[in-house]
Amino acid sequence: MTEQPSYLTAIRESYDTVAADYAQLVKAPAELDPLSRAMLAAFAETVRAGDLGPVADLGCGPGKVTAYLAELGVPVLGIDLSPRMIELARRAHPGLTFTVGSMTAAPIGDDELGGILAYYSTHHTPPDQLPVVFAEFHRTLAPGGRLMLAGHVGESQLRRPTQAYGGHPVSYESHLLPPDRIAELLTRAGLTLTARLIQEPAEGTQRAYATFLARKPERPDGTSVQ
Repeated sequence: MTEQPSYLTAIRESYDTVAADYAQLVKAPAELDPLSRAMLAAFAETVRAGDLGPVADLGCGPGKVTAYLAELGVPVLGIDLSPRMIELARRAHPGLTFTVGSMTAAPIGDDELGGILAYYSTHHTPPDQLPVVFAEFHRTLAPGGRLMLAGHVGESQLRRPTQAYGGHPVSYESHLLPPDRIAELLTRAGLTLTARLIQEPAEGTQRAYATFLARKPERPDGTSVQ
């Protein structure tokens, strides 16, 4: 068996540790700001219109956003590296499917997904590993399938917190890349950007965040997709 990269081990162990407090402290999607809710709604609408397959919420945590997409009429499943997060998600949302897995090697076949949501779940990935993650997005999306990626951005900042979510010890790193760099990596992976939204830091915070919408190009034969 191939040994798991150390950064994935750090993510899994850290989120197993903070899972219960994370589930309590992180806002439900209905409590997000209007722009964030609007982007989720727009993503859900385009996925429903395409009707190409389910959405995978990669890095789903305790399943709050997964359940929100389901409420918007999207067929959706959740995948997370943390077994403890998946346990909480299954308990909170027993009618949905949740699986332990890594977005670097998603347990999904080629061209199976109508959409991928990566919601504040890629920033722990070292920048040199993002091409691997984005290649998995491309592999698993059906031609015409949609991607929504959202997360904090910065000027190539590296953060190494020692505590998080209730003061529990963590060992992961956070990589805050410029939006243009993320857009470039998505494009290099073969995805076509359709929109991006940059939101400046909210009052009392220091980090900006960005949302990217993209799609996998259609087949060369011109297969029609909404």
